[in-house]
Amino acid sequence: MTTLRIGDADVTATRAQVLVVGVADKDGLQIVSGALPANVRRSIVRDLERIGCDGKLGDTWRIPAPGSLAAESVVAVGMPSKPDTMQLREAAGAAVRSAGSVKTIALALPSSNPQALAAVCEGALLGAHVPLRLSGKAIPEAPAAIVVATTAPRGIRAATKRIAVADVKATGLARDLVNEPPGHLTPQAIAAKAKQQFKNLPVKVTVWDEQRLAKESMGGIVGVGQGSANPPRLIHLEYAPKEATRHLAFVGKGITFDSGGLSLKPAKAMETMKCDMGGAAAVLAATRTIAEAGLPVRISAYLACAENMPSGTAQRPGDVITMRGGTTVEVLNTDAEGRLVMADAIALAAESKPDAIVDVATLTGAQMVALGSHIAAVMANEDDLAQQIRDAGASVGERFWPMPLPDALRASLKSRVADQKNIGEQMGGMLVAGLFLQAFVPEGQAWAHLDIAGPAWNDSAPHGFTPSGGTGFAARTLIGLARG
Repeated sequence: MTTLRIGDADVTATRAQVLVVGVADKDGLQIVSGALPANVRRSIVRDLERIGCDGKLGDTWRIPAPGSLAAESVVAVGMPSKPDTMQLREAAGAAVRSAGSVKTIALALPSSNPQALAAVCEGALLGAHVPLRLSGKAIPEAPAAIVVATTAPRGIRAATKRIAVADVKATGLARDLVNEPPGHLTPQAIAAKAKQQFKNLPVKVTVWDEQRLAKESMGGIVGVGQGSANPPRLIHLEYAPKEATRHLAFVGKGITFDSGGLSLKPAKAMETMKCDMGGAAAVLAATRTIAEAGLPVRISAYLACAENMPSGTAQRPGDVITMRGGTTVEVLNTDAEGRLVMADAIALAAESKPDAIVDVATLTGAQMVALGSHIAAVMANEDDLAQQIRDAGASVGERFWPMPLPDALRASLKSRVADQKNIGEQMGGMLVAGLFLQAFVPEGQAWAHLDIAGPAWNDSAPHGFTPSGGTGFAARTLIGLARG
C-alpha cells in the first residue's frame, strides 16, 4: 500500500516526481495553496496559461516543474479558491490519479486545519488505490509514497495519518471484494476470505452453511440461494473487547451475483451484478478496521451471502417461505431477493439486543432513481441514529440523504396467503423495501437501513477519488459511526 507522510508546508525542496497544486479561475488563474513562494506561483501560472488551463473544477493539467522546485513536474487540479472538505478530497484524488505510476507525489493543497488535512490525506490515498484487475499485461502500480504539506498543528498530524490510512485500507478492501469476478467470489469464497482477514485479530468468525441455515429457520437466505450450485452462507463476525461501552450490529447484503432468479433480469442489467454484495464488503472491511484499531465498541456483524440464480431448484414466484422469527413471506418477485436475506439477518442481529442495528445493502434500483449515483439513502426508526450516520458519512465524503418510512405504503405489502409479500407498491419502491425490512425489527430496537445501490458502483469514468467499478462506499461511514 502507498505510504503517507505529512510534512511542513514548504515543498520547494521536497523530492518528488510530481507536485500537486490547486488552481482556480478567479479574475484570472491563481494557485490555491499557501505552500509556495510568490515567484514559483507566478511561474506555474504562466506555464498553465500557455497550455490553456482554465481552472475547471476537477480537471487536471501537467507541466514541467519550475527550476526552483525539487519536483520533476507539477499537476494542477481545478478547485474553488476557498474549497470545502469534499472539494479538497475530490481534488486530491483526481490529481493523484492523473499523475499515473510514479514513485512519490507531494501535495501542496489547502490543509491548515484538521478537517482539511484529513480530507487531502484521504482523497490522495483513495486516488492512489489501483482497482483489482485480472490481466496478463502489466498493471499500473500505485505510488510508493504520498507527502502532504500542511501548516496544521504538529499535534494532530499523527492521529490524522493513522485514521486516514486505516479508513482508506478498509475502502480498498471493500473495492477489491466488489471487483472480484462473481465466479471467483461465491458465498463460500466470501466465508473463506472472512476467515483469512480476521485470522490474527480478536474477532470470532462463525459460518452457517445451507444445512445450518435451514435448521435455524433462515428461510430468506435459503430460499434465495437454493437455485444456485453455490450454496448460501451466513457469516457472523463478533468483536467484543472488554472495554466496550456500546454494541453495534452491522448487517451486509452479500448477493454475490444477482441474475434475478426466475424473475430474470435483462442481460444488460446483469453486467454489473457482481456489485450486489457491496453492503457485505463494506461491513467486512469496516469490522476489520475497527478490530485492528482496538476501538472500545462491540461489533456483531452479519454477512447474508447467496447467489440468486435460476434453475430447477430455484425459488418460484408464489412460494411462501418462513423467515427467522416465524414471519411468513409470499415471494412474488424473485428479483426482490436482497430484502429476504437482509430480513433474516436483521432478525438474527436483533436477538443480541444491540444498541443499534445498521444494515447496508445495494437494495433497490429505486434508490438510484431517487438519489442518483453519488448519494445513498438512510431510513431509520430514530432520527438521532439517522443523523449520526449522516454526520459520520459527511466527515469522510460519503453522503446520505434521509428518506421516510411512510405508513401509507405498508398496506401494499399485505398478502392474502402469508404475513406479507416481498414486493408492494411500485411507486416509492425504495421506501417499500425499507418498510419490509422494518417489519423484522423488534419494537424499541434502534435501526437504520442504508440503501447504497447507486454509490456502491461507478459504471462511468473515474472522477475525483472514485474509481470505475466498486467504490467501497459506506465502509468509512461505519468506521466513523463506531468511533462515535
